Order: sequence, then C-alpha cells, then structure tokens
Amino acid sequence: MSENVNGGDELERSTRVRFPGISPRAYEHPADRGAMATLRAVPGVSSVLKAVAGMWNERAERLFAVASAIRVSEKQYPRLNRLRVDCAETLDLDTVPDLYVTRDPRANAYAIGIDKPFIVVTTGLVEALDRDGLRVVIGHETGHILSGHNVLRTLLMRLLRLQATVNWVPVGALGLRAVIAALMEWYRKAELTADRAGLLCGQDPAAALRQHVYLAGGTSMDDIDIPEFMAQAREYEEVDDIRDSVLKLMTVESMSHPFAVVRAAQLQRWAASEEYRAILAGDYQRRADDAPSSSMMDDIRSAGRSYKESWSDSTDPLTKVLSDVGEAVSGAAGKVFNRFGGGGSTEDTAGRS
Repeated sequence: MSENVNGGDELERSTRVRFPGISPRAYEHPADRGAMATLRAVPGVSSVLKAVAGMWNERAERLFAVASAIRVSEKQYPRLNRLRVDCAETLDLDTVPDLYVTRDPRANAYAIGIDKPFIVVTTGLVEALDRDGLRVVIGHETGHILSGHNVLRTLLMRLLRLQATVNWVPVGALGLRAVIAALMEWYRKAELTADRAGLLCGQDPAAALRQHVYLAGGTSMDDIDIPEFMAQAREYEEVDDIRDSVLKLMTVESMSHPFAVVRAAQLQRWAASEEYRAILAGDYQRRADDAPSSSMMDDIRSAGRSYKESWSDSTDPLTKVLSDVGEAVSGAAGKVFNRFGGGGSTEDTAGRS
C-alpha cells in the first residue's frame, strides 16, 4: 500500500469517534440484551459453559487456525491489521483480538474462543469487500467479543459437531436439537447487536448497507436500486398470508443469522435513530457503570417492550393471531384472578386499565 493511502487511512481514522469504556449495553439489541443479561446474572454460568465447552480443547482450535490460515499482523495483511487494531481501539477493548484469514470462497466471518477469543474471516469476504466494508465486518466481530457472544457462539459450534455424532440416539438427539434451536434463536438476535457494533466502528451507514447488499447477492452497487432493495424488507415483514408466516418460522429455525435484507433494514433504521446519534455524541453507558445484578430486570423488561412493540407494529397475520390469542388469554386470566383471588368483581375488573 502506498504512503499516500496510508496517510489517507490516518486522516480518516482521526475523524472517526472513539468510545472510551463503552458498554455493550449501550448498543445491544433489546432482545439480545435481555437474554445476555440473564446469563450474566446467573452465578457460575461462565464456569458451567466452560466445563461443557471443555469437551474440546480451545488450544487445539487456535493451533488449527495457526496451521491452516494466515494470521494478520503488521507484516501479513497489513491493511486488515490496521482495521483490526482500529476497531478494537474504537470499542476500547482491553486486548486486540487475533485475526486470521482462511481460504474459503464463501463470504463468512466469525469470532470464536472463550479464554482468548479470535476472529476468522474468509478470503471470499476479503476479496469481495472494500476497506470500509471490511471495517464494518471486523467491527461486527469485535462487537461479538465485547458482548461476550463468542462464548455461546463457541458452544453452539461445538454442539453442532456433537449433534452429528448422537443423531442415532432418538432421545439424546431431540434434547440436543432443543438446546441448539434455543441457541440459534439467541444468536440471530446477537447478530443484530453485532451489526450495530460494526456500524459504530465504521460510522458509515452506506458502507454497512453495501456489505448487506453483497451478502444478499449484489455484485456491484451500480446494479442495485437502494429504495427497491429496502422495499424487499418491507415486503418480507408485511406478508398478508398466514401460510407465509409459517414458512418464515420454518425457514429461520435452523439459521444462525437473520436474512441479509432484513438485517439491512434493521441496521439502517437504527442508523437513523436518536440512540445512534447520542452514542456518536458521547452520550452512552460505560462499562464502569454496568451493574448486572441490579439491572438484569430492567434489561429483561426492555427486551419485553421490544418484542411487544414489534408485535404491535407487525402486519404479519400469524403475529396478529398469536398476539390476539395472548391478549385474550391474559385478559381472561386477569378476570379470574380478580374475581376469586383479588376480591374484586367482574364489573370492577372491566372498568380498570
């Protein structure tokens, strides 16, 4: 890379905002926040996860990366190394995670490891994205590490390996599938959080959008009409046939990532939000202010509000049916409780908000 380009890198770097001591709670998606807060608050959960994950040697995974991929450094992929360091400094990580480039034509990236997490990106991704797009991707994975997602991600990957060996045991396979399905659901929400971290590292919504367009199938932005692309997300979210709703549930069940078009719409909405602008202005929660034990219920309530708002705003017919059923059951249960347990009459209950 030429000196002029390096100089441009430094100039651009100086114009981006840093976030000293930022807590992942500052940008976590509310649904992910509730799930992670619960895990953080349970005594000994880290030890339990490490014990389960200990069925595989983490050092073996790192040695595999060392032996089969290129470790990014000042001398190897120096352009990526600057992005690696820059993202860690932007989110104020204590340690800059290692980054490896592995030969694979498929576009992929992930953070793995428990005691010493590291990031892996494929050549397919490196060759396809420009510098700003790669900064978003590396920032995304750095955000996973700051949030602690790499712990459950590592466990999920190992459980998927284990599943292949126990499928012939019916009961064991069913139990394992249930655990994996729960982890998949959580990880899909975690991806929305990490997308926000990637945007905070790049601070360029257009670059984040280009990355999602590529993942969805775009080869050149010259061939993409952005309003029409975003309209696809609305079309997906606003289905009017309950059969499509069931198909959506069946399709995402085994996926670890949300659909690229849906992710794009989610992130662009957050990029236009007051919450994002406040963080850029320095108004955000710091890690020093985190108090998991006292704020767990607030986070869970926040997650609940997020789900309630998304269900209320959704035009998905299945969501509406489930919401109506839930409100009916809740209302009936409330009336029963008030009549037989709360001391009030049915008429009294009907008049209360």
